[in-house]
Amino acid sequence: MIPTAPSKAAPAARRPIRVLIVDDSALVRSLLTDLLNAAPGIEVVGVAADAHAAREKIKQLNPDVLTLDVEMPKMDGITFLRNLMRLRPMPVVMVSSLTERGADVTLDALALGAVDYLSKPKIDLAATLKDYAEELIEKVRIAARASVRALDPRQAPPRPPGAVGPAHSADAVLPKAPASSRPLRTTDRIIAIGASTGGTEAIKEVLMRLPPDCPGVVIAQHIPKAFSTPFARRMNDCCPMSVCEAKDGQYVLAGHAYIAPGDRHLMLVRDGARYVCRLDDGVPVNRHKPSVDVLFRSVAQNAGRNAIGVLLTGMGKDGARGLKEMLDSGSRTIAQDEATSVVWGMPGEAVALGAAEQILALESVAGKILTLAEGLDITRESKALAGADDP
Repeated sequence: MIPTAPSKAAPAARRPIRVLIVDDSALVRSLLTDLLNAAPGIEVVGVAADAHAAREKIKQLNPDVLTLDVEMPKMDGITFLRNLMRLRPMPVVMVSSLTERGADVTLDALALGAVDYLSKPKIDLAATLKDYAEELIEKVRIAARASVRALDPRQAPPRPPGAVGPAHSADAVLPKAPASSRPLRTTDRIIAIGASTGGTEAIKEVLMRLPPDCPGVVIAQHIPKAFSTPFARRMNDCCPMSVCEAKDGQYVLAGHAYIAPGDRHLMLVRDGARYVCRLDDGVPVNRHKPSVDVLFRSVAQNAGRNAIGVLLTGMGKDGARGLKEMLDSGSRTIAQDEATSVVWGMPGEAVALGAAEQILALESVAGKILTLAEGLDITRESKALAGADDP
């Protein structure tokens, strides 16, 4: 059994982040060790080839962060993670193959409390070693600061890629509309949700609380291409709404949620009085594709006062400016609070910009969405009676 111990506070500012690497491949253990030890402020304190050895190393070395292979001999990574998060919760970064099976298993790991995940290093790594090292180091540093909670023993198992290119703004994909422009009037409401690290479970928490007749939902979650289809399928299986991976030209309907594919920007556009999903293969924005800023800007430009923007847990700044653009266009806006965020990066940046009207615990987000959606109807009726032209 894994020893019971209280969750540790984040590492002291000047103490190196202590990492334990758990992987059945000696080559992978060696590579990850070399890459992490070369990073300032990170120290690999040990390695383990299987879960049983990892259990002993955790007791001996008291690491700050664990990298954990999904598939290992003797005890698989998911079984080990479930025991770990129940008895001795700590930040874990899963190392997974970018296959459909790897995606499903990794989503299980995130549901059990893993902070993030990383692809298995490729054998032919020379051309991509620098990018891989940056992603690995970033995820370990994020994990060391993440809020980790013990797993409820009754719970059953059910970021996303790091830097992928220059940090373009949303202007590189969708130019900002003139201040004088405004969306056409419509009675349809739109809910736009953005998230990154910790977001797959946060999105699930919100969608599970929304009714089947909820206004249409568009979602940008930082996620690899191989993961977005299994993630959408998983959400569809557990949520009252119909959930799918968004397709170009697809109409946005009430009672449906549309998740951006892992290699495309999702934008909301108008076809007369109807909303339509538009996929774009432009450059990464804020180093991400899909980008939350791109989605939120498109919603600000095309839905305005008929929309509600929600920014959930995630590292970085993507979505903060987009949420402010939504607020400036008349949308209602929500940011997840720090206490319930795995990483309070994106929502924290939005709060600092003054982009969030509401700062809420995750469990309160869905209820507020529904309250605000009802309020949009009341606002429109009042404006109609007053002869207002705004949507």
